[in-house]
Amino acid sequence: MSALTPPTDMPTPTTDKITQAAMETIYLCKFRVSMDGEWLCLRELDDISLTPDPEPTHEDPNYLMANERMNLMNMAKLSIKGLIESALNLGRTLDSDYAPLQQFFVVMEHCLKHGLKAKKTFLGQNKSFWGPLELVEKLVPEAAEITASVKDLPGLKTPVGRGRAWLRLALMQKKLSEYMKALINKKELLSEFYEPNALMMEEEGAIIAGLLVGLNVIDANFCMKGEDLDSQVGVIDFSMYLKDGNSSKGTEGYVQRKLDFFSPDVAFFFLCATVNNLQAKVDALEKSNTKLTEELAVANNRIITLQEEMERVKEESSYILESNRKGPKQDRTAEGQALSEARKHLKEETQLRLDVEKELEMQISMRQEMELAMKMLEKDVCEKQDALVSLRQQLDDLRALKHELAFKLQSSDLGVKQKSELNSRLEEKTNQMAATIKQLEQSEKDLVKQAKTLNSAANKLIPKHH
Repeated sequence: MSALTPPTDMPTPTTDKITQAAMETIYLCKFRVSMDGEWLCLRELDDISLTPDPEPTHEDPNYLMANERMNLMNMAKLSIKGLIESALNLGRTLDSDYAPLQQFFVVMEHCLKHGLKAKKTFLGQNKSFWGPLELVEKLVPEAAEITASVKDLPGLKTPVGRGRAWLRLALMQKKLSEYMKALINKKELLSEFYEPNALMMEEEGAIIAGLLVGLNVIDANFCMKGEDLDSQVGVIDFSMYLKDGNSSKGTEGYVQRKLDFFSPDVAFFFLCATVNNLQAKVDALEKSNTKLTEELAVANNRIITLQEEMERVKEESSYILESNRKGPKQDRTAEGQALSEARKHLKEETQLRLDVEKELEMQISMRQEMELAMKMLEKDVCEKQDALVSLRQQLDDLRALKHELAFKLQSSDLGVKQKSELNSRLEEKTNQMAATIKQLEQSEKDLVKQAKTLNSAANKLIPKHH
């Protein structure tokens, strides 16, 4: 996307908005996130491959973990870049209500949670990134102050809340990048908390730690007392990254560019949001059109009244002129004054009429522009609805293809199983035949031996008879 949404257009997220964002979450394990210039690109992973492939399949945990690491790294790049740009444009100290900053902490929380080992407690298994963050004070003495401050906060009751507070204090100190680098360099300590293929154990973690250096240019100030960090919903709001910051470029090319990059599921999600926005604009234009129509009716009534008044003034003027011609000369002075007043009044009414006609022309031109904009929006909405129908059809075709491939895979597995059973039977019969052949060979040897014995006995008997 060309730019992130300006900070002035981002309202503070409420509980309803956070819930809606959670419902519209796109899970990163199903999509591949990549960067194309300043674009966020999501590509759906293939479902099934029937042909044998030496490459790791999508069911391979190592493949899924690598894909998740790449997704989180690209999301961190996008979040950090957007936070720096919007903060510099804003030009003031950031607080906890700033939406890009909230999304940055959510992305960092996902990065720190990736590949965490589950620790068994008496309440069950627990995964928390507070444990690794506590190690930082052993590696960097300056971090001991942050850890002590976090432990002294009275409102924090869970390890997750303490970890979130630690991240905020480290950002306020402008030492977050330094602390993360020191932690990532000690992989022998991190191995106690993370799986071997976790983000913090691979090179993606070092890349993110390097990107955090850019956050040293922004100033942030957080009030930890009274902020509920234990129960916050940590959901990545993709709608923030699916908006175009420059609306003057038009939506048609912008939407087409995004549809070229997104997979059908993500394009369907994006088109739904676009159609909803266009529908809201159409409703607003309809309300504005209704208001302009009412104002136009009032202006028309005013023009009709002024025209009647002008006709009446003309008749009075003509009547006064006619009377002046026929009346005595001594009455002409008073009538001349009345005529000058009538002309002055007529001039004022004429000027007022011209002003009203000019305003009416402006209102008419604005109405025509509104009608043209509404027609263009309606056309755009129809095109987007057609695109939605096409995407739904593509999704149905993909699901049908998936089921067909799954059925073929199941059938091939069944055939392989039958062939393996047949091979085992043939091997068993082969072993039996080999045993029989050995027995026959042994019998043959015994028969040959008996024949030799009989021959020798016969040779001995023949001389005796002679």
